[in-house]
Amino acid sequence: MSDFDVRGVSRVFGKGPSRVVAVDDVSLKVEPGQRVGIVGESGSGKSTLVRLMAGLLPVTSGIIEFDGRPITGLKERDLGFLRSQVAMVFQDPRSSLDPRMRVGRTITEPLRSPLLQGWDGAARAARLEEIMAKVGLDPAIADRYPHEFSGGQRQRIAIARALAPRPRVLIADEATSALDVFTRDQILNLIVDRVRDDGLTLILVSHDLAIVRHVCDVVFVMRSGRIVEAGPAAQIYDDPADPYTRQLVAAVPRLRL
Repeated sequence: MSDFDVRGVSRVFGKGPSRVVAVDDVSLKVEPGQRVGIVGESGSGKSTLVRLMAGLLPVTSGIIEFDGRPITGLKERDLGFLRSQVAMVFQDPRSSLDPRMRVGRTITEPLRSPLLQGWDGAARAARLEEIMAKVGLDPAIADRYPHEFSGGQRQRIAIARALAPRPRVLIADEATSALDVFTRDQILNLIVDRVRDDGLTLILVSHDLAIVRHVCDVVFVMRSGRIVEAGPAAQIYDDPADPYTRQLVAAVPRLRL
């Protein structure tokens, strides 16, 4: 059974002259354990698509199933099965972390949701120490606030928060694009390590095809809200069929000796 089965999904914002079709009749499947890349230029609809898959936005039309169960049209109180299994890391940790909340509380906040069961105070404390160590954070910083850390450290906090409930799917939405090159590589390696060691399915959203080729098994290329090409990462990179994909590949820096 697929982790995600997306069939004919569209998302429209606004009405009349201001109407914008952000996702246009998209279909795809994500199989358990896959590393899936979704690439495209800014405004191509890739971030909107993964927000639809994570149940953070309602679809305008179409069907999304997670683990064989439909999520389209469900109210938040009925999405416990999705919230416990699908986690998301966003692009900018400065805006995704509450500046008024201490790091320890931030990381364990998902475990306090009434949609999740079995996380009492002792279990949350144990999980906090465990997950901070896994993402390379000293548990001694748990009482500090996000503004006291660098961008890379804040993104580690965001990753720890996403992984705290032990999800089986991790969605990384441009999770390294707001970081400098050195820190970006550290965070990307951290994500890859956690996906491998914890046996997660990964959905990686990026405008950088080189990163996606390095990390992912399968790639979906989006343009103007539609999927224009899909296939194994090596094939998309080495022998792209669509003219738009060829433009993306041509923009990737290559070492010439």
